[in-house]
Amino acid sequence: MNVALDPALAATIAAIPEWGGLEPAVTPITLGITNRNFRVDIGGESFVVRLSGKDTDLLGIDRAAENEAASAAARAGVAPEVFAYLPELGALITRFVDGAPIPEEDLEREHVLAAVVRSVMAIHGCAPIPSSFPVFRIVEEYREIAFVRGVTAPPAFDEVHAKAEDIEAAFAKHPIAHRLCHDDLLNANFLRDGDRIWIVDYEYAGMGDLFFDLGNLSINNGLSPDAQELLLRLYFGDVTDAHRARLQLMRIMSDFREAMWGVVQQAISSLEFDYVEYADRHFARCLVTANDDRFGDWLLAASREPV
Repeated sequence: MNVALDPALAATIAAIPEWGGLEPAVTPITLGITNRNFRVDIGGESFVVRLSGKDTDLLGIDRAAENEAASAAARAGVAPEVFAYLPELGALITRFVDGAPIPEEDLEREHVLAAVVRSVMAIHGCAPIPSSFPVFRIVEEYREIAFVRGVTAPPAFDEVHAKAEDIEAAFAKHPIAHRLCHDDLLNANFLRDGDRIWIVDYEYAGMGDLFFDLGNLSINNGLSPDAQELLLRLYFGDVTDAHRARLQLMRIMSDFREAMWGVVQQAISSLEFDYVEYADRHFARCLVTANDDRFGDWLLAASREPV
């Protein structure tokens, strides 16, 4: 479907010398809740053009780091090739890749989850980039950014933040080397192409704790307890109580970060999306996990055992 080009998209297309004089066919991609995305078919090729949303730097998004991470993942064979990065226009252009969504229930099947894990591990194996994802600080920064702009974090913040401090202290007993992590492994960011799993959208990628990716993948895709155990076995081979504990604790941190992301978006986003409901939903799920009777056992296992 062709749409009238808005000025930002027209400027981006005009900035690509190879596209000069060519007529683009443009199709909006409506899945995103931060940016504007378009499929652009031009010159016999297909691309995805991502135009940055307003004030996305306040979400901790470093566009240069996104470009580096996406390029590294593309070289690893798990992300689309970056065709152009135009920071002055807030645009990232990648090649369009064919792929089908992965229903959450399919991630309960070993061969499907194994393919996803292979792609996640490929990202974790990439060379370091000069950007980090310190989740324990990010939730605090989100609270301050929202507050300055007139949005107060809900009362649940203090309860979960106390739990987060306990988690951070437990992890500090046996720190692990940071890896390049994706940090936003939502179901919408997976595309299945035969045995290959493409992972897209590297806005939040940075050096961090691989267990955040595993927890994020696990809770955002509704993995059952059996599938969570399978996830760890596929990643590590021999699974320890420390692996299990860190996965569960990072499931809490994933929802905490997601909830606070929804809070700060209430203060800065101009998109039509119910960020209040989004934040409330993630806080509710986060509190259920954080108040699990096994929370203390998870802290002990994470603090006592190296991984």
